[in-house]
This record gives sequence, C-alpha cells and structure tokens, in this order.
Amino acid sequence: MLKKEGPVQSELEMVSLESLVPTTHLLRKIAAHIDFSFIHDRVAHLYCANNGRPALDPTVLFKILVIGYLFGVRSERQLMREIEVNVAYRWFLGMRLTDKVPDASTLSQNRRRRFTGTSVYQDIFDEIVLQAIKAGLVDGHTLYTDSTHLKANANKQKFDQEVIGKSRADYLDALDEAIDTDRAAHGKKPLKSKDREVITKKTKVSRTDKDAGYMVREGKPKGFFYLDHRTVDGAHAIITDSHVTAGNVHDSIPYLSRLDHQCKRFDLDVKTVGLDAGYMTAGICKGLDDRKIHGVIGYRRPNHRKGFLYKREYEYLPGIDGYRCPGGQILKYSTTSRTGYREYKSNGKQCQTCPFLDQCTSSSNHVKVITRHVWQDIKDKTDQNRLSTWGKAVYKRRKETVERSFADAKQLHGHRYARLRGLDKVKEQCLLAAATQNIKKIALVLARNIFLWCKITLKTDKQSQLNLLIVS
Repeated sequence: MLKKEGPVQSELEMVSLESLVPTTHLLRKIAAHIDFSFIHDRVAHLYCANNGRPALDPTVLFKILVIGYLFGVRSERQLMREIEVNVAYRWFLGMRLTDKVPDASTLSQNRRRRFTGTSVYQDIFDEIVLQAIKAGLVDGHTLYTDSTHLKANANKQKFDQEVIGKSRADYLDALDEAIDTDRAAHGKKPLKSKDREVITKKTKVSRTDKDAGYMVREGKPKGFFYLDHRTVDGAHAIITDSHVTAGNVHDSIPYLSRLDHQCKRFDLDVKTVGLDAGYMTAGICKGLDDRKIHGVIGYRRPNHRKGFLYKREYEYLPGIDGYRCPGGQILKYSTTSRTGYREYKSNGKQCQTCPFLDQCTSSSNHVKVITRHVWQDIKDKTDQNRLSTWGKAVYKRRKETVERSFADAKQLHGHRYARLRGLDKVKEQCLLAAATQNIKKIALVLARNIFLWCKITLKTDKQSQLNLLIVS
C-alpha cells in the first residue's frame, strides 16, 4: 500500500556526532595517525598573549585548510559552506552540530595580515615530513625530483616587454674554479678575474602578476605560469621538498641547493637520485659526483643541424686530448672559454680538400670547432648509470613516485591553477598541497599496516587455539 511520508525531519533525535562519522572515513584515519598539536606552538609568537579578542584556534584554522586541499575545494567561501553541512568535517575540527562556522574572511585575513612573510607554511610542511620519517615511511636512499606548471592567475594577453636577468645557476663558483684549473693544465694563462655578468633577455612580464614567468616549452602550453619543483622519497612517495619558481626558470637552476636543503633539514643520507632529461647538465652531474650520489638521468636527443655530421661521429681521443674527424684529421685543443667549454679546432687549409667539408662546417675559413665541457667526463660517467640494470629500475619508478604525486595533486587537490597572485602566495599553496598529500599518504599507509597486523595476529591466534584443541 502506498502511503505518504510524515514530517520526520521535525522530530527531536538524540545522536552522537561520533556515531555519525563512518569508521572508514579518511578524516578518521588522519585524526588517528597525524599529530596537529605542534601547530599551536609554531604560530604562538604571531598572536598577542594578553590583549584583543579571542582568536580562532590556529590548529583548527590549518585543519580547515587541510580539508580544503584534501577534497579539492578551491574557494574558501565554498569551503566554509561545506563545513557547515558536513558532519565529518565538523567532527575532524572538533566542532559540535550547533557551533557556528567561522567566516571565510577569517582565513583570508589571517593569511594576509598574520602569516605573510613568515615561515609558518614551510614549518608545517617540514613537521609533517618529520612525522613521516619517525613512522619509518621515509628512508632517504633514493629521491625523485621533477617540476610541474601551475597556470598563473593572469591574462596571457596583458603583458609588457621588459629586459630581465636570467636566473643564476648554483654551481657557477665551482665552474669558475674548474676553468682556471683546466687552463693551467693546458698551459694557458688564467682568465682575468671579474664577476660573471648577469645574462639578460627580453621577455614578457604580466601586468597582473609580475612574479609569474612566461613559459615557452616544447609540448607545454604558452602563457604565464609558476613551477612547483617537487622531490619525492622512493620508499612511499612522501614529498620531501616543494620549491616554487617562475615558469621560465629552468629545472636545473635550483636543484642542487634544494637537494642540500633536504639533506640538512631531515638528515637524509641520499645514495641515488632519479631525474628526467631536463636535469642532464654538466653542472648537476658534477654536483652529484661531489656529493657521492649516483644520478640516474633521462636522455634527450641533442639538437642537430640537418645535412651536417653528428657530433658523435667525431671521436674523442683522451690520450692526446683531441678529436678525430671522419676525414682523419686531429682537432687539437685551442682554449677553454669562460663558459666552461674547451675548444678544439681543425686546420682550415687541410679541411679545404676534405670530402666531408660541406657536411662538417659552413665557416668562411673552413675551420671546424668542437666544444667539450670541462666536466664532460663526469657527465658521461653519470649517463652510464641510466644504461645499467639498476639504473633502468630506478628510472622506471619515477612514474610511480614523483609523476604520480603530481598527477594526484592536479586531479584531486586543485594543483592545476595558482589560486592567488604573487610568488609567496603560490609557495603557500604548493606547500599546503604537498603537506596535505603527505598527511593523506601517512594516514592511509599506517592504517593499512595496522589492518594487516591485526589480520595476521587474528589468524595466528586462531591457529594457536586450533593447535591447542588438537593437542588436547
């Protein structure tokens, strides 16, 4: 029989908030395995101890942000509306059903007035990593690094053309020393001492967000972007570093300094790193070699001028420090430039009668010049790691660690777009997103480990009881 439902929503019910949240909910796992109590002490110096209106508990404030990043709610106003009606969110924040939800401006004003210019977000991220290390989820043996782009909150059609300085690589001081040593070994006078001039270029600068960089990369969209340079540990894909730059900064520029930062901050003993081809520079190979770290770096086919011979067709002869061209001539060492490259030059008169001349050089004096970096031997040695059996296994795991980390961040945690404008605010976004992913990973792994331990223990106990029955 069909009957009409009564107004059940007006009935008074006695319920417990605890009973309304499923035992398998993700927030329950996070609450069980992540300690958020450190936040209060980290930000206490930013609050007045004995004056003003009572502030929203900073632990609750940051847990609200975690909810937003965890479930991909990009709008702070929408986030507050979600908390108002979501029982699990209220339970996680320690709020009762009748408690008033804070206004969205509480988040924005704290970010603008209280936390701007502080290291709070970096401190929170670091503390979560330390909790992962304490739980045994980070071993630091193998680290994977890559970058992904976040579209800046800026119109790519509104820009000015300006001349700006290019980013400075963090290994140039070591390169200057290597150049002087190499010139001395070849009997050349040292170069005149002078500071390296800042290399400038004319580029597009956004009128909306001047910190964003105009990115032009093969296979990538053009426009104003930021780059999140992220490092992930190989054991359980815990993120150990997140560093933000403008979109036009090359991946290799900040790499070594960020690697040193992680080793020092978390006391990591790194043995191997896995990197894509964008990091295959002589400077990085030398830096890894100095740190006794094995680098497994991807390969990218070098640029080649159509109709001319490949550089690999010129054989390097280490015994005489020269090159043998396909025509049989030996190209002898000439000099070492300030950029760190040795120059090997042919005899122009001998080249005039060479049958390979048209495929070798188009210079007016018929002199072929081949360059070789002063750290090329180390670069070649590093490249061999990629071809080894263990190197192939290390490189293959990139897609399961750092690439998967970025995929999850973009698909689930709103990492495709910069929510705010300015480098510092995008750093805030990336650190909070990375910390949230770590929180989720720690909670899920530890919860699964406990479940497996309980299952094995229960099975063992049942078998022990069965054995006792058989014996008796």
